[in-house]
Amino acid sequence: MGVTTLDEKLLHRNNFHTSSTRSWEAVSGIGWHEPTPSGLPLAAIRTLSVVIPAHNVGYCLSAVLDALEGQHHRYRFEVIVVDDASTDTTATIAAQHPIVTTALRLPERAGAGTARNLGTAVARGQTVVYLDGDMVLPPHVITDIAARATDTTVLVGFRHNLPYDLHQGGRGVLAEHPHLAADHRVVWRPPVGRPLLYTGITLDQRLEGRPLDHTRDFLDLGYGQRYIDWDLPRMVVTALVAVPRAAVLDVGGFDPEFGRIGWGMEDTYLGACLIAAGLLIIPLRQAVGFHLDPPDAGQQWQHKLARWPATLARYRELMRRPALYGRSRTFMADMTELLHTCEVLR
Repeated sequence: MGVTTLDEKLLHRNNFHTSSTRSWEAVSGIGWHEPTPSGLPLAAIRTLSVVIPAHNVGYCLSAVLDALEGQHHRYRFEVIVVDDASTDTTATIAAQHPIVTTALRLPERAGAGTARNLGTAVARGQTVVYLDGDMVLPPHVITDIAARATDTTVLVGFRHNLPYDLHQGGRGVLAEHPHLAADHRVVWRPPVGRPLLYTGITLDQRLEGRPLDHTRDFLDLGYGQRYIDWDLPRMVVTALVAVPRAAVLDVGGFDPEFGRIGWGMEDTYLGACLIAAGLLIIPLRQAVGFHLDPPDAGQQWQHKLARWPATLARYRELMRRPALYGRSRTFMADMTELLHTCEVLR
């Protein structure tokens, strides 16, 4: 019998999370997708570490950290910022903001995956929340995650992109609540007449897809099933996602090669590894943050897309390899070595 590839492993994994969400609702007395009251008594609440990879986000990092400082979570949680060799004020902001418990600076740019790996290695929480350095959270989100997290679930949040001229570095319309439907995983209008990013299929008519609704909160994406261009690993987006730290260590964290090649796919690959390990992917519809675009968002996006084919090829190559397990010791050894090269800002 041949070695089972990661692709093949996913064909044998379901995403039947209904019993988990209903059990939590029965114990807590509130809905899975409802914002969590700050005083809700939950004995099983988990410790959290928020890990923020940061590269040239000086224009908005203060707003992101201010939002974390304003969380109504009643328990202490770590905030770890890993500066990916920024050339602006990112490192200074991370070093000085009072909510930050640990701030590290990589000696040279390595990519968000490596920055997240380093943050995960030094984290002490049972659950790691990966948060982009340009993602502003409403005050209930950390409690939403901590109250629902387990060692067998990946909790997925959503993002509402704001153009720079609307937020101006974290100001502007941030008093309003972000909208769930602004995320492409919720309302999706794919292009017509050109290949879609993941599957390469071409649509010949306009479509308003609703991946979240039409898959019943991702329930129907198990066993390798797709919703047009979407599958379950693709729902794991590190703008806002919470994962069990032990599970991330066991699969070896994010593949750092993606950051060296270009942009994207390292979170999708991590999602595939965690699903293969038996974890369930569960959305939190109330966990929606403002994703603050930089002043040159259009230019950055074009640069990212130009490098997309290479990272997609890397992803497909890894999916044809065996699933990884038992990588914790190697992962920690690699990160310890990397830590020795970093500047400790806080």
